[in-house]
Amino acid sequence: MTADQISSPPLLTLNGVEIVDTFAEAFPIKATRLVITAVNERWATTAANEFCGNATSVIACDVEAAIERTVHASETPDGRPGVSVLVFAFTLDGLAKAVQGRVGQCILTCPTTACYNGIDGCPKEKRIRVGGAIRYFGDGFQKARKIDDRRYWRIPVMDGEFLCEDWFGTITGVAGGNLLICGRNATAALHATEAAVDAVRQGRDVILPFPGGMVRSGSKVGSTYPKLKASTNDAYCPTLRSLTKTELPDGCQAVYEIVIDGLDFESVQSAMRRGLHAAASRPDVLRITAGNYGGKLGKHHFHLRELLQSAQESN
Repeated sequence: MTADQISSPPLLTLNGVEIVDTFAEAFPIKATRLVITAVNERWATTAANEFCGNATSVIACDVEAAIERTVHASETPDGRPGVSVLVFAFTLDGLAKAVQGRVGQCILTCPTTACYNGIDGCPKEKRIRVGGAIRYFGDGFQKARKIDDRRYWRIPVMDGEFLCEDWFGTITGVAGGNLLICGRNATAALHATEAAVDAVRQGRDVILPFPGGMVRSGSKVGSTYPKLKASTNDAYCPTLRSLTKTELPDGCQAVYEIVIDGLDFESVQSAMRRGLHAAASRPDVLRITAGNYGGKLGKHHFHLRELLQSAQESN
């Protein structure tokens, strides 16, 4: 350890990779799920990708959102291929406003799509209105349809009708589970993080909101510029080794981070476990750690020590 390195917690190991004995710190956040269907998976995915644009971090985006999984036609309300999207925001009002705008601009506009609530059993006071908020685009020609206890809006469009459920359920989810993967070089770090992303995506109820599931521009709270609430995580920037206190292990030339949002603690914890083991199995990974703020940011703490045992070993 060099003189300018920050004093770090003890190190554990997994497959010969250093695992910092620390924790990822996450916080409660409002969440909803959309099920987007279309004539085929191509158009459902297109609508979902458009919906999830500019939704990487609540630091500067209205929501964090990403595709959770594809949904087989046998599981969707209208028997067509679908895509499930998870959306997270700090408040119910903020979540509602963002979802309404994004559904209206990105799903209503996409050929052949429909949009359904993906969280059932939600108390009325915790629901957000979507179909009923965008129905006015129908200019008075829109029609309501009720099936059992669910209400839908049929909005006329140029290829027929856009069907959107009226109310969507929400729950309090978990945002900010994370892993920082330190590689001997950029290629090693990238490949290891890609493996972690693939492993995380094998589960349900979680998303990775950043591009391709990973982020190169990890952040810290605050900045030397008062107007900014977050800035580059200089302790993990290889080019700043000589200018700041560093958390990088010797020989590390690149770091990538994955950030995980989920519907509950267990889903995020399981996703982090899968990601940790996948990354540690790749060559030239020097260290894996996680970001936290001493427990001051959020109540959910995911200790890496508890993730060392694989899911198979714990069963």
